[in-house]
Amino acid sequence: MPNGVVYKISPSPVQESQLFGYKVDGHLLEVYDGRYQLNWMTLTFQGHTATVFGATGFLGRYIVNRLARAGCTVIVPYREDMMKRHLKLAGDLGRVVFMEYDLRNTQSLEESVRHSDIVYNLVGRDYPTKNFDYDDVHVEGAERIAEAVAKYDVDRFVHVSSYNADFNSTSDFFRSKGKGEQVVRQIFPETTIVRPAPMFGFEDRLLNRLAGVTNLFTANHMQQRFWPVHVIDVGAALENMLQDDNTASETFELYGPKNYSMSEIAELVDQEILKHRRHMNVPKFLFKPMAKVLNAALWWPTISPDEVEREFIDQKIDPKAKTFKDLGIEPADLSGLTYYYLQGYRSAAYYDLPPATEREKREEKKYLHVLDDQ
Repeated sequence: MPNGVVYKISPSPVQESQLFGYKVDGHLLEVYDGRYQLNWMTLTFQGHTATVFGATGFLGRYIVNRLARAGCTVIVPYREDMMKRHLKLAGDLGRVVFMEYDLRNTQSLEESVRHSDIVYNLVGRDYPTKNFDYDDVHVEGAERIAEAVAKYDVDRFVHVSSYNADFNSTSDFFRSKGKGEQVVRQIFPETTIVRPAPMFGFEDRLLNRLAGVTNLFTANHMQQRFWPVHVIDVGAALENMLQDDNTASETFELYGPKNYSMSEIAELVDQEILKHRRHMNVPKFLFKPMAKVLNAALWWPTISPDEVEREFIDQKIDPKAKTFKDLGIEPADLSGLTYYYLQGYRSAAYYDLPPATEREKREEKKYLHVLDDQ
């Protein structure tokens, strides 16, 4: 029974809850929630093998889960044991394979990609540290991964960059992302480049930061504008790229359906959590050195000078790039999902109240009047 041959599968009487049995040439094919295993001595039905660098981050868990549920074997390179624990449950036993790696160790990178059909590079850093600056991660790290992909002739390489990635940007973060895109395309021309807008979800640094009590100081009066995108939509787009070879060598701008300023999102957050978070505007020439001291003195993430600089840069969309529409995905709007991600910030007295949008509709009904035409 060789690979690549299509067989007609007829249902067998074996059916228990979510486990369905099918007979293929006298052998039992077990199907469990979209994952396949054939009781054959030398042959098993398996999906693609995908390597996801940066899988322990915010976006990583969503693409790992989608790939593993679809039956792929997902290789997860990691640096710290405690950061990968949640990914063990992303797929069936044996579907998620962990491999320790170092971004500066070429051999560990090659071991992670040598058996893969597709490689995703999600490695990124919002702020510099004493061990890795922006170029170390976004340029040199991406270069080593692309070289490993090219060396083993991996079929597909998806490089997740950032919105506003530009070699000439005033932001070190955006500039390093632009450099990284140029480097990976030079090494592996078929690279698919993905530029997601600021993402929101359960573990984000957008809604959670605005809802937290520590987000006191801001710059630019929170007038930075962008199209926030749902992280689940970005994960679905990355999964679709695995199945669609036409996405190779393309650049995708993934953004939400509506443009917001940071202050408008802060208002939505306050309405949802039924609290008012104060934000104090600090001039840029004072905030950047203050952020530099905080970022250097504290070991946990606070804010970096470059993040202050980014508050003065609006999101720009490349008109030549492809979007969600080319992948057949309709992105969700931020305003319809804030309730699900921010309910935990409410006090116990208001925890069970409906979402802000429903409360507004109820208020409007109070003032509706029936006009008599006579």
